[in-house]
Amino acid sequence: MSAAPGRPTERPANPCFSSGPCSKRPGWSLAVLEDALLGRSHRAKEGKARLQAVIERSKELLGVPDDYRLAIVPASDTGAVELALWSLLGARGVDMLAWESFGKGWVGDVKTQLDLSDLRVFEADYGQLPDLGQVDCDRDVVFTWNGTTSGVRVPNGDWIAADRGGLTICDATSAVFAMPLPFDKLDVVTWSWQKVLGGEAAHGMLLLSPRAVQRLESYTPAWPLPKIFRLVKKGKLDEAVFAGATINTPSMLAVEDALDGLAWAESIGGLDALIARSEANFAAVAAWVAARDWVDFLAEDPATRSTTSICLKIIDPWFRGLPASEQAAIAKALTARVATEGAGFDIGSYRDAPPGLRIWGGGTVEAADIEALLPWLDWAYAEVKAGPAAAA
Repeated sequence: MSAAPGRPTERPANPCFSSGPCSKRPGWSLAVLEDALLGRSHRAKEGKARLQAVIERSKELLGVPDDYRLAIVPASDTGAVELALWSLLGARGVDMLAWESFGKGWVGDVKTQLDLSDLRVFEADYGQLPDLGQVDCDRDVVFTWNGTTSGVRVPNGDWIAADRGGLTICDATSAVFAMPLPFDKLDVVTWSWQKVLGGEAAHGMLLLSPRAVQRLESYTPAWPLPKIFRLVKKGKLDEAVFAGATINTPSMLAVEDALDGLAWAESIGGLDALIARSEANFAAVAAWVAARDWVDFLAEDPATRSTTSICLKIIDPWFRGLPASEQAAIAKALTARVATEGAGFDIGSYRDAPPGLRIWGGGTVEAADIEALLPWLDWAYAEVKAGPAAAA
């Protein structure tokens, strides 16, 4: 970097760039929750209707096939993924893909908790994808569509066989509502409210293809299932769960917020508009990165770069020459400077990822706010590189 940049004067109107919980939609205020069904049972006619509305409007917005079932389940995306793993795996061999923290977490759970004998794991370092060509789709396949902590996504679903014998189980929480998903290639898809539409936390969504339903009705795992994982009664799918009768008590305040996010998405043009907004946010970051010599994308292949969890690494030779502990301290100091200025919150890389930056670029974020953040990154990096003398 040449001359140190001056301190910017313009700040983002909304400086919230966390990768979860994510930014609320533009124009959001507490007033949108005034009609929440508080103090009422979620099993009452009105409560169940709102839960069912979340299900039906989510399916419509995403263009999910009519014969797929969608349910609201406990414990966010984590609960939805675990429900799928515990309920469906064990019927045949499993291939698992992991290239970032959450994918590696699913591998750990299957290895240590389910203890499957026929398990293959394909891993890659941060910034890379495993070789998708090694996957055998006649086995069950577990993967994240978008690596939230690495900024690396699968480029498409072409590697998934249409005539597969196994099930594909996809953690899509940072991809759904922001990237096109080939639902015909996906048998189980999970996400949470607090990601791309900026809803409140604690609730997950579980989408099942007819093939996944058939597995549930024909296969009983060798291990016991906790109550919150049970989707089958007397050998048949519990259809009520997929019509708003949740397994446990949901927050009706969070339900109201989820409905508000869906209504906003519908009002701006639906899925295509959400994808376009995310891509515009990514394009702003990409143009900035291309003109900088101190920062680059963590994802090495442009085709695999996430448009939501945009992860960046510091490539300045000065930084790269520091010990790992000092690199981590510099990256932390950079993000702290930006936050102290009120220009951007929660933009540090995930704790298990290489030291750097992570900027949420989902559809609830305005491109103008991304553009206003970027000069502050230049300024903050120059400040921490200069050290204490910069404050004199």
